[in-house]
Amino acid sequence: MATFKTHVALKATNLEKSVAFYQAMFGVTPVKHKADYAKFDLDNPALNLTLNLTQRVESQGTLSHLGVQVDSTETVKQAIDRFKAAGLATFEEEDTDCCYALQDKVWVTDPDGNRWEIFVVKVADTAPEQNVGSCSTQAQNQTVRTCCA
Repeated sequence: MATFKTHVALKATNLEKSVAFYQAMFGVTPVKHKADYAKFDLDNPALNLTLNLTQRVESQGTLSHLGVQVDSTETVKQAIDRFKAAGLATFEEEDTDCCYALQDKVWVTDPDGNRWEIFVVKVADTAPEQNVGSCSTQAQNQTVRTCCA
């Protein structure tokens, strides 16, 4: 069977700050680092892509946020420790009902404003009628919430 790896190319206004951020984010150094280019080549994580309904698309484009789904709350806590050790600002959520799933997560933002979440799904699906914190509800009613907004 063929092996595939997702490629995401982000623009960075300060390469050194971005490299430091992504070293903290993924816990590894880049495999290639030039004056105008850096490459992180990871075998793990795989990519979880979501589409999030919104009232409008901001001028920066259609990207809502990026994320890495992990296997446990302990892995989320390890990411929190790694981020804090690197001096990154975090926003932590435990037992949050987001996108019709119960999750633990941590959010960080790279130097150019790209929001990342590291999350574990604790309960994979919640019924819409039981989910008062669904993405659409949160996006409409809470401007500070990071889930799906």
